[in-house]
Amino acid sequence: MNLNELKATAERMVAGHRGLLAADESTGTIEKRFKAVGVASSEETRRAYREMLFTTPGMEKFISGVIMYDETIRQKTRDNVAFSEFLAKLGVIPGIKVDKGTKPLANSPDEKITEGLDGLRERLQEYYKLGARFAKWRAVINIGTDIPTHYCLRANAQALARYAALCQETGLAPIVEPEVLMDGAHDVERCAAVTRTTLKIVFDELYMHRVALEGMILKPNMVVSGIQCPRQAGIEEVAHETLRVLKECVPAAVPGIMFLSGGQSAELATAHLNAMNALGPAPWKLSFSYGRALQAPSLVAWKGQVANLAAGQQAFFWRSRMNSAACAGAYTPRMEKAA
Repeated sequence: MNLNELKATAERMVAGHRGLLAADESTGTIEKRFKAVGVASSEETRRAYREMLFTTPGMEKFISGVIMYDETIRQKTRDNVAFSEFLAKLGVIPGIKVDKGTKPLANSPDEKITEGLDGLRERLQEYYKLGARFAKWRAVINIGTDIPTHYCLRANAQALARYAALCQETGLAPIVEPEVLMDGAHDVERCAAVTRTTLKIVFDELYMHRVALEGMILKPNMVVSGIQCPRQAGIEEVAHETLRVLKECVPAAVPGIMFLSGGQSAELATAHLNAMNALGPAPWKLSFSYGRALQAPSLVAWKGQVANLAAGQQAFFWRSRMNSAACAGAYTPRMEKAA
């Protein structure tokens, strides 16, 4: 492990009010998103779509890194330049999703476990050679009657810690992503309680697996109401609850916390991030690692048409800029009207 290299990568990811573009959707997931805007999913349309995002003029001002899918990190621009090489030349760090998705947890079928540890060391070594300098692994925690169980939380935390240790051994800064899902009718207090317990168990396992906290990034959910909850917590309440939980659970040695959007609208994800940064200095940099919340407006504008390339890039640039402003606590809803 080269701790200095890992620290430098993690710190670059959250420096300068920049965040991550999560472009790591599986083939099945992106097919659904393409279908919603009338685009046929093929290797070439997926490549063209990612190229549209990556080549957006000036996006490197707001985007520090890109999380790619296995297919994407092996693809090239129309000028025959590997995506990882193209991004690195811009000063944008190439990253890679390495988990293999979720399956029902044995003896607890209403809960999920993330798979992908078998052969992971060798895959990480290959991804490093392909240009990746950080990786991501997502665990999924459902809230419901009698769940999550301690069994589920511990099993997923152990997998996250084993993954993170292997990443650091290889020279990749790990993004540790324990996502407490928004699905359900639970209130914001229940989300806070589950998120708190999840994070405490995750950091316990990271410590047991000797993961260097200075060379990793945490990618958690925000503390929000379940989408079916009659009372939705407001922006300020979400900001206060999220920071309260994080301050109780996340050591200051972690360089940055880069939130997932988790199904929030683009504007709401930006507003929540802004409200947290507006509350004042935190022990860690607070930034974004958004997928749909960065991409959705761009995908709608592009619709798979070459003629719409500039419109798609403008939409992506704008959302990146808005989230960068939120990292500084300088975003206001009035800024959206300028789009």
